Order: sequence, then structure tokens, then C-alpha cells
Amino acid sequence: MLGMGSFGSALATQLAANGCRVTGVDQRRDRLDAVKNVIQEAIIGDATDRELLENLPIKDSTSVFISLGETISRSLLATLHVKELGARDVVVKGVTKEHGKILSHLGANRVVFPEEEVAKELADKSSWPNVLDFLPIDPEYSVVEITVPESLEGKTLAEADLRNSVGVFVLGLRDVMQGRFQMFPEGRTKLIQDQILLVIGREEELARLREMT
Repeated sequence: MLGMGSFGSALATQLAANGCRVTGVDQRRDRLDAVKNVIQEAIIGDATDRELLENLPIKDSTSVFISLGETISRSLLATLHVKELGARDVVVKGVTKEHGKILSHLGANRVVFPEEEVAKELADKSSWPNVLDFLPIDPEYSVVEITVPESLEGKTLAEADLRNSVGVFVLGLRDVMQGRFQMFPEGRTKLIQDQILLVIGREEELARLREMT
């Protein structure tokens, strides 16, 4: 983890809790002191220093995370260095969309905008409380967990015909009360309350499903 500000420290702490070996780099001792008993290794230094980075196991790391605040030039330089040093997966906190485009051109595998992503997730969950989880798996497709709309209760999956009526594919069906999950449920399966649909589709198709009552 290059940069141990609020986002970097929170991410490093969770990665460590998940059982990952985490090395944190930051110029400020106080930031490292706050997590030194949580992560595997805390290094005081400049995350844009090529010589320092050369002494880290960049090439052998599963992922390199870069969160260097609002200083665009520093995150660009750090990204350039770690890619040249053989990093396999580079995730960088972006500042602006233009910054993100440059990071992508430098080889960043993913650019994240934490505030924007959290705001979108919160807005979506507030707007569509029946959507329980949302997982983008492709630029076009996402997987969503959604409670069965009232208008579909009592119908079978074949009668609901979500593939043709909405455009989504049903991957699974979870019965909350019985604690049972069916993968690729049959068309004769009846939809009732306390069931959760696991579906895949494009954004516009999922939007139609979310808007069903």
C-alpha cells in the first residue's frame, strides 16, 4: 500500500483483517504508527522514490494499491515506477476523470474514486431498497440480488418470463426463511415473499427490474 492516508489506512487494515500480508509506505510516521500493529510491515519513505520501490517485493505482490492524496503527479509517478518494476495488478485512487485516464494509459488495472463510488452505492440503495447487492462483472453486465417484486408473487419463473419481459437471466433463487439457495431454478419454481432473485443483465435491463413493483 503506497500512501497511508485515511483511504489507504482503511484499505490496508481491511486487507490485513482478510488475512493478506500488507506492506504500508508513507512519509509520515504518525500514519504508520496508527496501523503498524495491524499490517505486516510499515516503511517510512517516499512512495515515488524509485530506489525505495526497487527494494520492495513489487513483482511478487498480488496487488499494489496507490493512494497518494490529491497530488496527481505523485500518483502518476508511483504508478509508472511500479509498472516498470513488474507489478501484476495496480489499483490507484483517482482524483479526477482526466487523472484516471492518464493512470489507465500508464497501465493501472483499476482506478477507483471512493467518494463517488460510495455515494452512488448509497444513492442506489436508497432509491431501490429492494436491491440487496450489486456486482459489476463487465463494462456491460452486472449481477444483482433483488427481492421478488410484489407483481411477480404467486407466478412461476416461466410465467414471469424475466428473460423476455425484462431482459435479465435468473441465475439463482434464495429462500430467506428456509435458508436455501437454488442455482438455475426450474421454470416451474413459484415466486413468493421472502425470496431473493440473483440475476445478471445490462444496466438498462436491471433498471427495468428494479422499477417493478
